[in-house]
Amino acid sequence: MEYANLIFAQMGGLSNTEITLWNAMIRGYAYNGPFQNCLSLFDEMTLRGLKPNNFTYPYVLTSCSQMGLFNKGQKFHCWIIKSGFECAFPVGIALFDFYVKKFESLEMGMARNGSFDDVRLIFDGMCERTVDLCNKMISKYVSIGNMKSGRKVFDEMPEKDLVSWNTMISGYAKAGEVANARVLFERMPQRNVVTWTTMLGAYAGIGEIETAMNFFENMPERNVVSWNCMMSSYNQKGKFQQALDLFIQMQSKGIEPDSFTFVSALSACSNLINLESGKWVHTLIRDWSNMSVIVGTTLAEMYANCGDIDKAFTIFIKTGNKDVFCYNVMIKSLAIHGRSKDATKIFHLMQKRGLKMNDFTFSCALFACSHGGLVGEGREIFKIMERDFSITPKLEHYCCMIDLLCRNDRLEEAESFINDMKVEPDIAIWGALLGGCRERGNLALGERIVSKAIELRSNEPGVHALLSNIHASMGQWSEALQARKVMEENGIWKQTGSSSII
Repeated sequence: MEYANLIFAQMGGLSNTEITLWNAMIRGYAYNGPFQNCLSLFDEMTLRGLKPNNFTYPYVLTSCSQMGLFNKGQKFHCWIIKSGFECAFPVGIALFDFYVKKFESLEMGMARNGSFDDVRLIFDGMCERTVDLCNKMISKYVSIGNMKSGRKVFDEMPEKDLVSWNTMISGYAKAGEVANARVLFERMPQRNVVTWTTMLGAYAGIGEIETAMNFFENMPERNVVSWNCMMSSYNQKGKFQQALDLFIQMQSKGIEPDSFTFVSALSACSNLINLESGKWVHTLIRDWSNMSVIVGTTLAEMYANCGDIDKAFTIFIKTGNKDVFCYNVMIKSLAIHGRSKDATKIFHLMQKRGLKMNDFTFSCALFACSHGGLVGEGREIFKIMERDFSITPKLEHYCCMIDLLCRNDRLEEAESFINDMKVEPDIAIWGALLGGCRERGNLALGERIVSKAIELRSNEPGVHALLSNIHASMGQWSEALQARKVMEENGIWKQTGSSSII
């Protein structure tokens, strides 16, 4: 643009009469920036008495939307109406894109006023509606969940392309209107891999995994997105072995996996506690530069869930651009494996690096303190949660603190802590305190807690079973039997514990 501007400046009198030259420069700045120069040239052009035309306004509007100058863009709209260029197709398209951008900025809180009605009015006033323009309008209706208006535009289109059909089907799928999506799918003159994958995802989204699999098996063509969608659907339904089998099948067909594929495969291995398969999937990840941080996070979680916490920690250290979710997984994993002090060190490392912690971060840190007996550390973490990070404690945070205090023989402090809670304690809170009563043999408090559970009308069997066990541990066998009898009378049953470890 510097060289173009130099030539333009040396053109002398020719530049005072030729609007085409000004349009070329305005267009150049609109494409390449800086956008402010585009508006400055427009102002200078009008001061010289040159009248903008239908080739000038589209680029000026583009520059306004790029800079977020929506009020200034609306002034240009007024000039467009006065000059009679509103019906010019390039100007109409530019106005449509400008108001779409303004609406999107409004959704993100960047614009002060406006609504989707502005977009609709521009579209309704267009003298010519191309397939591409109609597709854009349908897409915007779909994005705001207005399927009725989107369908109206779709039905009124004299010609439709694959994008038109796929946009409507995708909209119905997202809205959960799978029957409408299916009707359009059957009516389509031709379908592509996007169409089939969208329908697959639609049925998976409403839990009809078998129908989704039928679509997958009948697809004339599959891409990596299709495989990822089916694997993810299986994982969401808890069918982890089927997800892993699909990954194996995908490898046999030579489909190149992406980061989403590896996340699904590793999640399946993690839930199956299948370390060998997890290691195999790990060996297939070669191009780490194109893998997102979520792959490293899922890989670390897989090793941790399968019992290899040292390997999980190594993966965590090697993962670049770690986000809050990656740290959360590592804190929780270390705590589960009894390395509570290492977990709290990771928590404090997050603080030093200025990462924005969330509810789950503090739940993981407090869980680590609870399982490691770190009472002082837990108190401090609970304190800074609201004081320094403006995170209001939730029931799970209180429950971790009660569990921490009870595990460390601070029953009275735990009871006092419950009394000072800002939210109403639920059955999990009372259950944590009851666990402490069992360790201390505090029968009186245990009975009070069970009465609280009855007030909450809880059918949680663990609470009632704990009271029976407290009586039994003190040799009060008749009272223990009576507690079990109360459970039977109220239809409360405790399933026998089991283990998958051989």
